[in-house]
Amino acid sequence: MFHPQALLDRLAPCMDAPAWRLGLSGGLDSMALLHALSLLRGSSELPPISAVHVHHGLHADADRWAAQCADACRRAGVPLQVIQVTVAPGASVENAARNARYDAFEAALEPGEVLLLAHHRDDQIETVLFRLLRGTGLRGLAGMPQRRSLGSATMFRPLLDWPRAQLQSWAQQQGLSWIEDPANSDPRFARTALRHDILPRVRQAWPMAEGSLLRLAEHVGESLELLDERAEEDWKRVVPSPKDPWLHCWPALMVEPLLGLSRARQANLLRFWLHRLGCRMPDQRQLRELIDQLAARPDSQPAITLDGYRLIRASGCLWLLPQHLPIPQAQRIEPAKQIDLPGNGRLCFEPGPGGLSGDGQWDIRYRQGGETIKPAGRPSQSLKHLLQDAAIPAWLRERVPLLYCDGRLVSVGGRWQAELGCVGPGETGWHVRWEPQAAQ
Repeated sequence: MFHPQALLDRLAPCMDAPAWRLGLSGGLDSMALLHALSLLRGSSELPPISAVHVHHGLHADADRWAAQCADACRRAGVPLQVIQVTVAPGASVENAARNARYDAFEAALEPGEVLLLAHHRDDQIETVLFRLLRGTGLRGLAGMPQRRSLGSATMFRPLLDWPRAQLQSWAQQQGLSWIEDPANSDPRFARTALRHDILPRVRQAWPMAEGSLLRLAEHVGESLELLDERAEEDWKRVVPSPKDPWLHCWPALMVEPLLGLSRARQANLLRFWLHRLGCRMPDQRQLRELIDQLAARPDSQPAITLDGYRLIRASGCLWLLPQHLPIPQAQRIEPAKQIDLPGNGRLCFEPGPGGLSGDGQWDIRYRQGGETIKPAGRPSQSLKHLLQDAAIPAWLRERVPLLYCDGRLVSVGGRWQAELGCVGPGETGWHVRWEPQAAQ
């Protein structure tokens, strides 16, 4: 049976966290977890606890649900943060709401904090069966992990060992009240139909099915550990170690050693890499298409758009980029210690011997085509050839900030300075450095 003391044992891996944030929907499971945590806090030394309620705005009673969560948190002495989200329209309201919810959680969490979610044993069984029927891959068949990263924080599910019936029995003994979301009984939703129609029939026909599904998830999880260990070994062989500081922040794999692996190991490594970076998994068709394009021609530059990101081959690497990189904007500046470039990192200015003159009107612009610059002691060159010779990937060249003084190009991201823009011998000028920032 469920008891807060047993819950305390499950929470042991999270005790060193700077804070716990409880995902509070107001349903039975999260209300039971809130109450159990409030009881444990009175007898055990726990990290600071607060709750987060995501207001989806999808139901007429959504405001009332947020108020009920606030009331429960007041009684428990737990601070509550209510976050309103806009659920993107689409074919699956369930998926869109879930994505909005997890995005909100990630934005609310500070580095190192732990988000506690109240998924229980029945949720795990339902998840495994649902994914099995949809033809999921191995990572999906492993079910919901008890622990995983969420941005710079951690998500933890401490109730996965307890069935809903035990949580409900304990909650009733404690005199708790909770919200019953009508969506949980709406047969239009696939998960609801599975919960109320298919699963009861499965239990009736195969009484041992629930235990079998959980064992399946456990076995698959063990297999995934082995596959991830192999992928980690392969990743170390194909991850680039760029000396160019402009490339450090962009996730990439070297194409040539990647193609030296078997197709199965290529697919395994790509899944591992994308999962580690927090990307939603491509389906089998998309993954096969990517591998086929990479292997087709050495000089091909495939660009495949997936859910929220793009995979682009350029300069011998496969780069992971957001689907929509912010377009850098021109701006007028004055030399300062640091100039923020919205969506494109920053320019750092340091005074020192030599460098650029600080006189004149300074602007930051971006490539339009046809730019030339004459670096000190070198002949005039086109910007295009400079960037190509430096092996800057084509997709990054349009993002390199160009520093103009009185309408003349005087610096290319701080890497190449125009001879005419520099101070004379023995004089102090500005040394410029571009620090890109990978867009999320």
